[in-house]
Amino acid sequence: MQSWEKSASTSQRFDIFLFDAFSNHCLANTVEPLRAANTLAGRVLYEWRFCTTQGDPVLSSSGLKVTPHHAVAAAQGDTLVLMPSYGVRRIPARPLARTLLGVAARYNRLAGFDTGSWLLAQAGLLDGYTATIHWDETTAFAERFPEVDVVRERFIIDRDRITCSGAMAAFDLIIHLIARDHGPLLAMDVAHLFMSRDAVDRPLPLATGGGKTVNKALALMQSTVEAPLTIPELARSIGCTQKTLEQRMATALNATPQAVYRRLRLTQARQLVADTDLPIFEIAQRCGYDNGSAMTRAFRAQFGQTPSGMRKAQS
Repeated sequence: MQSWEKSASTSQRFDIFLFDAFSNHCLANTVEPLRAANTLAGRVLYEWRFCTTQGDPVLSSSGLKVTPHHAVAAAQGDTLVLMPSYGVRRIPARPLARTLLGVAARYNRLAGFDTGSWLLAQAGLLDGYTATIHWDETTAFAERFPEVDVVRERFIIDRDRITCSGAMAAFDLIIHLIARDHGPLLAMDVAHLFMSRDAVDRPLPLATGGGKTVNKALALMQSTVEAPLTIPELARSIGCTQKTLEQRMATALNATPQAVYRRLRLTQARQLVADTDLPIFEIAQRCGYDNGSAMTRAFRAQFGQTPSGMRKAQS
């Protein structure tokens, strides 16, 4: 079985500390990529739990009620993510600071998403760190906490602190962490589940860059899964040389264009195997293979089982 992931012996645990008026969008952009990474990897890479100050339910800014798994005082894991949003300054500062100082040692990393950086800084947990916050709070944040090196960025990872500027940036951050933990190709698969094929001007939020060239290549690969182009044809179609494409793919994804193309075709095949009753020969045609036998060989090499075996295991 061909592995595209960095090895990791245990799953990582995220505890998401929610406050009233949290952003649904930010929460979804944090949890859904983690869920997708588990699904695509076929094993549990990430776990998450929701917690609140006293273990009571909270309401999002749009009225969604979330019942937590436990109070934050009972929480323990790899990363504690603070996720307030509107009204962050109305949260009682001293009691929360005591709570955060009491649980901080139970985590390898502390993270502030959206306006969560404000709460970390208020407890002194960002002193001497570089951090960011929602763009609307940047000036006030810098003035209020001079001990923090405040920058305008989508997200910042500084040693054991992570800060993120909002909901869209949360998605980019999680994709970055997946790439760092389990390799850029898994992160690419996750990102493309949530991104439009037309979004070629927005760089993939991976650990390393490849710019518009890689994005254009990926978009064209996805749109030609049924009738794959040769790599020279692909390069000409996006306006670069084959050598440039190979270099930028290697930088962004640590893989050749051929390997990435094959990955996209087989990922599409796996989705069709799992989610439809289409016969194997038709799935093969839809994914650019001449016949079912050729796809089955590639599928088994990639995923460690045949398409029929995967369906049987799911039934």
